[in-house]
Amino acid sequence: MSSSWINKLNESDSRLHKEDVIRQALEAATLGSVNAQMFLGLTHACYNPFVTFAVRQVPNTVGITDATNPWTEFNDLLHLLSTREITGNAARDAIAHISTQFDSDEWNNFCAPVIRRDLRAGISEKTINKVVKGTKYQIPVFGCQLAANSEGRPEMRGVKRLEPKLDGVRVLMMAIMSDSGEVTVVSYSRNGKIFENFSHIEDQVRDNYTRIVRKAATSNMYIGFVLDGEVIGNSFQELMRQARRKENVQAEDSVFNVFDIIPLTAFREGVWKYPLSMRIGVLDRIRPIIDDMPNVELLPHLLVDLDTSEGRDQFHRYCTDMVTDGFEGVMIKDLVAPYECKRSTSWMKYKPTITVDLEVVDVEEGTGRNKGRLGALVCQGHDDGRDISVNVGSGFSDDDRTDLWNDRDLVIGRKVEILCDVITRNMDGTYSLRFPRFVRFRDDK
Repeated sequence: MSSSWINKLNESDSRLHKEDVIRQALEAATLGSVNAQMFLGLTHACYNPFVTFAVRQVPNTVGITDATNPWTEFNDLLHLLSTREITGNAARDAIAHISTQFDSDEWNNFCAPVIRRDLRAGISEKTINKVVKGTKYQIPVFGCQLAANSEGRPEMRGVKRLEPKLDGVRVLMMAIMSDSGEVTVVSYSRNGKIFENFSHIEDQVRDNYTRIVRKAATSNMYIGFVLDGEVIGNSFQELMRQARRKENVQAEDSVFNVFDIIPLTAFREGVWKYPLSMRIGVLDRIRPIIDDMPNVELLPHLLVDLDTSEGRDQFHRYCTDMVTDGFEGVMIKDLVAPYECKRSTSWMKYKPTITVDLEVVDVEEGTGRNKGRLGALVCQGHDDGRDISVNVGSGFSDDDRTDLWNDRDLVIGRKVEILCDVITRNMDGTYSLRFPRFVRFRDDK
């Protein structure tokens, strides 16, 4: 039974144990074990970030034994689901029907989790790929263009496109058309995790799929494309809570700010050689369609030449204006660079930091390797009329953590200088700090 491999995986939480089980399965599959081949093949389908089944409710069964366990038919069903040949009630009925053809242990422990895309076996694609790398069972790696820090970079020269750096959630919205003409839109995080709660935006992209493809006038987008952008809401904290919430979702006011577009085939290959200037041209062509979508927008931008004093002045004014307007900072993009699914200086980010002085009101013990020494300073205070409360757990050396924990009674009441990216507002009206780091004690204040 293929589910026996899941049981083996769950015999221990040890990473080495799980790698050894996958290694055993690979060896068995190489020797011709159909059972092991099925296990690895379906595990590949489960973890492949480019395969989705668009099914939320998958029933378990009770008490079925000595069933035929038709693996070929199950594979065929997965193909129909992933290509959207069957959807909605037809998909639900097909899953319910085939579930009765499997032993309950096999269906509940393996088949249903594959469709749900969660084997609950304590493994990730990294664990799997460490063992099966170079074989047909290797899991494709989901990637997207990532930005490097701009500080001290020699690439900070020439003509650049500047965009506001938004305080939201990076979203890769993948739109795919099946052979039957069915359009599916799925929202992914930058790490390939599916966001469940931006359906109102996905619906708008789906409804305009054909118009976008035609207007883009780029032939390799006819089977699908990826819109790269940032979803923003009323606040970063609330948006993060809503992004993966299963119930009582309240994300309908969020807006998808698009800053790039890539053909699906190129995205899967990890690179599109179209330079940014041409990709912007594609976005400009579909701008009238974007304008018709209430929850989708294109980012504003500014072109500057950093080789000139005027361009450098424009850059600094733009950065100041963006921060004043509440943005995180500025994105700096190379107009002649391709889209590459990796971190590079083709995109750079400029994020000004601020310091805030607060009072230590409590000291928390650490966990794990920091057990028995400082975990975080609990700090409170006021800044420009805002009540701030934050736990500061970074910026300390190991010696600092030991000394401060031993002298914790003397730490309470002292002022500390904290470096952070931005001051953020909580749902209760109080404020906190994004990425707070301890700098020093300010006993002079």
